[in-house]
Amino acid sequence: MRQRSGTDPRSEIASLGRPLGRGFYARGVRALARAVLGRMLVHESPDGLVAGRIVEVEAYGGEDDPASHAYRGPTPRNRVMFGPPGHAYVYFIYGMHYCLNLVARPRGVAAAVLIRALDPCRGESIMRTRRGTVPAHRLASGPGSVARALGLSRAHDGLDLVRGPLWISDRSVRRGGRSIALSSRIGIRRGRGRRWRYYLQGHPSVSGPRGTDRGPRRG
Repeated sequence: MRQRSGTDPRSEIASLGRPLGRGFYARGVRALARAVLGRMLVHESPDGLVAGRIVEVEAYGGEDDPASHAYRGPTPRNRVMFGPPGHAYVYFIYGMHYCLNLVARPRGVAAAVLIRALDPCRGESIMRTRRGTVPAHRLASGPGSVARALGLSRAHDGLDLVRGPLWISDRSVRRGGRSIALSSRIGIRRGRGRRWRYYLQGHPSVSGPRGTDRGPRRG
């Protein structure tokens, strides 16, 4: 990681905590989706340290979820979803965007949580270089914007989230007093009836509707 003037990169990283262990990810995908809201996602990128709190996610199952990439079984593209939990599944979509997912459940059972939005916490200037002149709360709003702000590409597919350089901090969850709300997932044609989108209600960085279609749930 490039060191900024007057900054010790090791102490800066240490101030963000340590990566969560494998057991954190080895749970049901909806439980993981709720658990990551308000936690800090960190990338020790070659350009510098960037981090943001997770404020919006979507859960995707495996061969029982028609909206999932794993619905028709393992392929070269989705193989990471079937691997051990606690790895990054990064895919390319619409010929222009990369999307970051966190692999859940035990090896052989496909499931992943799509990161839809972050609230920037560290490295905002680096994110702005990557994203351009957008308001701070929109720097990592939307799945494609998350990957771009963090500097991720298909080359990061399969990264071990327990070992870094991409990881979720073990520091306390911070949701700013906001409730966890849920709704149907966005931009899919199948499986729309599953209310597997989770987000912090009213947060300005949320990429889709910030209300809730049936009321919030406390988390």
